[in-house]
Amino acid sequence: MAPNPGFPLMLDVKGWSVVVIGGDEEAAEKTQRLLESGARVTVISPTLNEALRQLAASAKIIHRGRHFRETDLEHVILVLNTIRGDRDFAKMLIAKAREKGFLLWSVDYPEASSVTMPAVVASGHARVAISTSGVAPALSGFMKEDLERILDAEFASFVEWLGQLREEAKKSEPDAEKRRALLREALDGFRLLGKVQYPKVWLDEKAKTASAVKREA
Repeated sequence: MAPNPGFPLMLDVKGWSVVVIGGDEEAAEKTQRLLESGARVTVISPTLNEALRQLAASAKIIHRGRHFRETDLEHVILVLNTIRGDRDFAKMLIAKAREKGFLLWSVDYPEASSVTMPAVVASGHARVAISTSGVAPALSGFMKEDLERILDAEFASFVEWLGQLREEAKKSEPDAEKRRALLREALDGFRLLGKVQYPKVWLDEKAKTASAVKREA
């Protein structure tokens, strides 16, 4: 499978209408991320899990307690479909996305999506998105856990300090090139060091493949 040729970007959803279809844990996790980004979220599902029920009760989201209707797609910029096992529904949504011009993510159906949802590591102002083009989503989760341990509270404080330093430099140094040199100097010595530890099953597979190639040679 060829790598996903998608164009990575961050979408500013603050103040924009977003629809989440579904009411399970997946829908709740995506809804929470959208709320943290400032989106106005409408969740469409006959039933909700406890987390979504609490969000609806506190009026943090709009809940439509029914199945999806085409009118739900009016004036939205993004739709997240968390319904699993319904390929025809996902195909219908991607056709509507192309017709109406909104972005669409459908769980388990990357071929019926116009965007992907990477695993995101957040540390203060820093964000690291991890994508495996949909071929190994579990790997993204493992990488996210390890990066969260590396990009800890001290890293968040470091990024905050860099931001303050940049603002001070903008006020005190009118020369843009000198400002860039100052900020590069502040980063001198910074490295994100790491080593991948592979599971035994992969190492065994590599050894088996190498042995087969050697025998054929």
